[in-house]
Amino acid sequence: MTDRKAELASQLALVQERISAACVAAGRKPEEVTLIVVTKTYPASDVRLLAELGVRHVAENKDQEAAPKAASSVDLPLTWHFVGQLQTNKVRSVVSYADVVQSVDRPKLVSALSVAAQRAGRELDCLVQVALDAESGTRGARGGAAADQIEELATLVAQAPGLRLGGLMTVAPLSGPYAGREQDAFERLVELSSRLRAHHPAATMVSAGMSGDLEQAVAAGATHVRVGTAVLGVRPRLG
Repeated sequence: MTDRKAELASQLALVQERISAACVAAGRKPEEVTLIVVTKTYPASDVRLLAELGVRHVAENKDQEAAPKAASSVDLPLTWHFVGQLQTNKVRSVVSYADVVQSVDRPKLVSALSVAAQRAGRELDCLVQVALDAESGTRGARGGAAADQIEELATLVAQAPGLRLGGLMTVAPLSGPYAGREQDAFERLVELSSRLRAHHPAATMVSAGMSGDLEQAVAAGATHVRVGTAVLGVRPRLG
């Protein structure tokens, strides 16, 4: 085993132990929580090593980095998640490799994703990104739709050819009423998810929590956690 593979194996095991412990504390089963490893800024060689170590879900947030990385990993049994703010001019590229887009936050993006998915002959799972720092009718600083826009967006996704409504995603907000209150924020997302499932019962994904707050996300009821630094190490400084 190479030094890098051994390093990734060790850190991956620690994260999996954290998830398992959080599940025990919350009275949940570890298999209820899916680990998504966020590989942004790290090379395709790390993606390959993670796949060898059993990782099946990886995420990227920038198309210019994700597209070539995904292209070099087509032989791997991976599900690719796109988690960044997505401009419509990048949609066609993202749809060519992403299996899940977690950052749907406006009607124009739903339309663009639907057109691109149909052209590519693909079906794409989409999550509505919820901005818990957004006021009514506005978007959050990290992207995302206000809570009162969820139902409209969810219905648009559910009705759009080529798209499937998977559920909801959020990032712990840096401002607003939930700033510094990660578990409260994630519990709010789970509450919103419960309301959504009343009309869209198949929309069961709740994506929340990262390296620093995955325990709070698991305690709140997240089904997917997005972890980068805790698995891959401190990200290299860009620029």
